[in-house]
Amino acid sequence: MGKRQLSSKKRIGLRLYLALFLWTISGIVFVFALQFLCSKINSDILMWLYWRMDAIFILYIIVGFVCFFSYFWKKPWGYLDELISATETIYEQNDHTVKLSEPLKELENQLNQIKMSVLLSKKTAKDAENKKNEIVMYLAHDIRTPLTTVIGYLSLLNEAPDMPENQKEKYIKVALDKADRLEKLINELFEITKYNAHTVTLRKERIDLHCLIAQLIDEVYPTLMENGNTAVFSSEEELSLYADPEKLARVFSNLLRNAAAYSYPGTEIHITAQRVERNIHITFQNQGKTLSQDQLCGIFEKFSRLDEARLSNTGGAGLGLSIAEEIIHLHGGTITASSENETVSFLITLPICD
Repeated sequence: MGKRQLSSKKRIGLRLYLALFLWTISGIVFVFALQFLCSKINSDILMWLYWRMDAIFILYIIVGFVCFFSYFWKKPWGYLDELISATETIYEQNDHTVKLSEPLKELENQLNQIKMSVLLSKKTAKDAENKKNEIVMYLAHDIRTPLTTVIGYLSLLNEAPDMPENQKEKYIKVALDKADRLEKLINELFEITKYNAHTVTLRKERIDLHCLIAQLIDEVYPTLMENGNTAVFSSEEELSLYADPEKLARVFSNLLRNAAAYSYPGTEIHITAQRVERNIHITFQNQGKTLSQDQLCGIFEKFSRLDEARLSNTGGAGLGLSIAEEIIHLHGGTITASSENETVSFLITLPICD
């Protein structure tokens, strides 16, 4: 910035010196021309000018210098007025650009970039505010729904102490299931808060990837069977990596349950793992509704759930994939999603760290 200001200052100075030089040269040329005319033409007026040539020349120089210095003295103040107007333009909520004089073109470009940054920052802040309001709305919905059910069934139990035992057990089971879901929602919220605060530490150890995923498939088997889905896992033999087994199991469990929730009934969920150079690639692929590019772009955002999942009042708060992404990043890896031809895929890349 300082160099550019110095460059503009030099240009103004050079213009001043050039103007003074040309003015002086013009005066000298005038003097020589007057002397030449006096030698060739006998005129009282020319002779009168000739004998006062020194005074005229000095007056000519003084007037010129005063005019030029006055002009270039006012020039910076004009630039200052332009800059004041430009600063007002920067904070206007419109697409008007800053316009400055030629010597300030570099500064004009910078101010226009600043205005663009200000507009983008305000747009980002507005989007963040809208996202926050949306999150509050989703949380209110997701927490209120099971809470209302719990309160309703407990009220029925309280108002009818002589209720038949089988009906009482049914109401207690429903209230307990909804309370468990409410606890899960709150735990997810606290968990993502810890990841955002960077207070989560990894307890890494050498783990057998094949055994870990096979165990998770057995645990999720009842959930898969609800819609007649199955999980098929294939990997290279003796595939292991250095990672936190508990947190990595959380990632795989989230992806597997997510695949089960969005798969077509009676279809297979394919899980593959293979070594690619110094990394391990793990893929979760299921057959389901093709996701749009907008859905894929926001699939790892906090509280992101597909419309049909939210309307069904099932699942968590939409933090599962966001938590999975945070865990993978803590391990130095990446996770991406893709979807085409009614197939949804999640690719996890983790460093082996032998």
